[in-house]
This record gives sequence, C-alpha cells and structure tokens, in this order.
Amino acid sequence: MSAPDPVRILQITDPHLFADAAGTLRGLNTLATLRKVVNDVDRRAWPANYIAATGDLSHDEPRAAYELFRAAVEPLGLPVLCIPGNHDLRAEMRVSLSAPPFHYCGSLEAGDWLLAGIDSCAEGKASGRVADAELDRLAGILHETERPHAAVFLHHPPLPMGSRWLDTVGLDNAEAVLDVVSAAGNVRAMVFGHVHQAFDKMCRGMRILGTPSTCAQFLPGSDEFALDDRPPAYRRISLNADGSIGTELIWLGEDE
Repeated sequence: MSAPDPVRILQITDPHLFADAAGTLRGLNTLATLRKVVNDVDRRAWPANYIAATGDLSHDEPRAAYELFRAAVEPLGLPVLCIPGNHDLRAEMRVSLSAPPFHYCGSLEAGDWLLAGIDSCAEGKASGRVADAELDRLAGILHETERPHAAVFLHHPPLPMGSRWLDTVGLDNAEAVLDVVSAAGNVRAMVFGHVHQAFDKMCRGMRILGTPSTCAQFLPGSDEFALDDRPPAYRRISLNADGSIGTELIWLGEDE
C-alpha cells in the first residue's frame, strides 16, 4: 500500500468504552470523551493516513462496546490498526474490528514503513506478555518486509515507567520483546498505550512512545494508583522516509 512521505498516524488509546453509551469511568463518560477526540481530529484536519488504536478499547468487554468504537471513528475515513489491551475481550474484538477499514493486530505497508500490530495481553492479568508464537510472528513480519523502516504497536510498555504501581502491570517479558525487535535492525519506533500518560524515550536506537488516554489520566511517577487532572489526549506521529520520527501530543482544550 503506497502512502506519501511522511506516513502520518493518529494514535488513540484506552478509550475504555462500555456497552452502555452512558457508561462512566472515573466520573467521565468515555464515549463522550472519545467523540470529543474524534471531533478535534476532524476540526484540525491534520492529513493522517492511518489510525493506531492501542488497546483497552472496551472496559466491560461486550461486543456492543466495539460497535460504539467503530461508529465513533469510522467518520474519519481512515484505516484503523486495532490492538487489544488487558480490558479487551480478544475474541469479541477480533469479530467486530477485523473487516476493513479495521485491522485486528495486522500489519500494513505504507511508503517506506511497515506498521506492525502485536498482541501483548496475558489472559486474566493486567500485566502483559507477548506469547512466544506472537514473538515468532513478529520476527517473521520484520524479516520478510521489503520496507526499510518499521514501527511496532502494542498495548503494554516495553520500558519501566518509573511508577511503582504501574510497573507491576507492565510487560513481563519486555527484554525478550526488545531483543526481537532490536535484532531485526529495521524497527525505528515502538508505540504503546495502557499507561494513561505521556512517555517518550530512546532505547536501543528506537523511539519508545506512550500516549495518554482519550478519557482519564494516571499521575506520572506515583508510587500508588492516582489520577492526574489532565484532559483527554491523542498523539500525532509522522514517519519519515529517512527513518526519523516526528510526534506531538494533542491535549483537548489546552490550546483553546
């Protein structure tokens, strides 16, 4: 699939939708905040090519929540790479979000880039683990692509967040995952959700990016669970033909 340089991606993550459109999380109507994000994307008219939705699309798991997600983002008219999170029910998510323009844990080739989605969920746990079979699948995708650059999308963070409680629900086999992606030699970025806060660091020559939720945020650096008072957010990512990456966070209402 061809795309212009740069390949522009909107990352939205952790909307935590309920089967009931009126459902709330931490006092926020999560469907309303997702719709506000979509409206902001539409208003700003940034020329995106793809959406990466990096997990916890649902909070209470029924298929109805995924239908609400589909209805909320379809008006943007973009292909959507959908990644499961620990709150998602993967079987239901796969059924609801596999038909175009949605791609469940798929891989897309755009311009000089491979976009690879992987499942980092461990059944019944808030922490994550990329299964051996999924790691093998990822290694094969990275090896087989003819694109010179790759970005990997997952739910759980491959690096510590510096938050004692949050690091107990991170990626349990993070080193193994980093070994696979760094050995491939073509991965320039890993992009994740789960943490409800911003993250941006370099590791093994790769840009590691985490993004706040479209609903409530967690307080960075907190030893115990605590909420931040920052608003919903999303991320813009520009993947350039030379392998460099440009990115910015958009916080709803903070530039108004």
